[in-house]
Amino acid sequence: MGKLRYLRPVSTYLAGGLLILVVLAGIKVVSNEEEGRPVRGVEPSTSSNVGSSGSLEKATFGAGCFWCVEAMFQRLKGVESVVSGYSGGEVKNPTYKQVCSGRTGHAEVVQVTYDPKQISYAELLEVFWGTHDPTTRNRQGNDVGTQYRSVIFYHSDEQRKLAEHYKQKLDASRTFRSPIVTEILPFRDFFPAENYHQDYYELNARQPYCQTVIRPKVEKLKKVFGDKLKDQAQEPVGGAKR
Repeated sequence: MGKLRYLRPVSTYLAGGLLILVVLAGIKVVSNEEEGRPVRGVEPSTSSNVGSSGSLEKATFGAGCFWCVEAMFQRLKGVESVVSGYSGGEVKNPTYKQVCSGRTGHAEVVQVTYDPKQISYAELLEVFWGTHDPTTRNRQGNDVGTQYRSVIFYHSDEQRKLAEHYKQKLDASRTFRSPIVTEILPFRDFFPAENYHQDYYELNARQPYCQTVIRPKVEKLKKVFGDKLKDQAQEPVGGAKR
């Protein structure tokens, strides 16, 4: 939308009910408005590990503001690093301002480097589906624009098959009130975002957007996916209010 991040309006779509962890026939269920509607059919198992030879693997997801998505995946066991950046566009090395204009075709994404011996790609998909609304096209809450689209960039044919399989199962089960609009596309390139976007929540936890939007999502992540999270003594308190 061409706006600087600190000027963007506070998202209100998290005002719905709390995320609830329910075990139903061995399948994790998340409940909350559209974001976190019951996520059925995502059944992580060791057989779903991508790259289970022991080497680190990469996954690339877009689910709205990359500040939010980064904060989610950074907390998962087995995740070695999360880098915020841009994928899916036509301009090399785009700037944040260019991406926000909507003219480059890029999505805000995170590139996740993970150890498949500790966390499977299927489990990453489970968190992806359960922590944003995949039914709103080019929008997450008050963050509107093609750069905020829901998208999976797959790095292998196995990642593609898993993503398509789970998307089909979620739609077939009518988990969400509306059809899933998440794009599933081959990975082409990734451009890291500017340094001030990296570790944003960790360094700016008192910033209004972080307090109003990201922190509630992190708390809900703890409630639903607590068994998948790294041990953390406390949430970040860094950064001055703006």
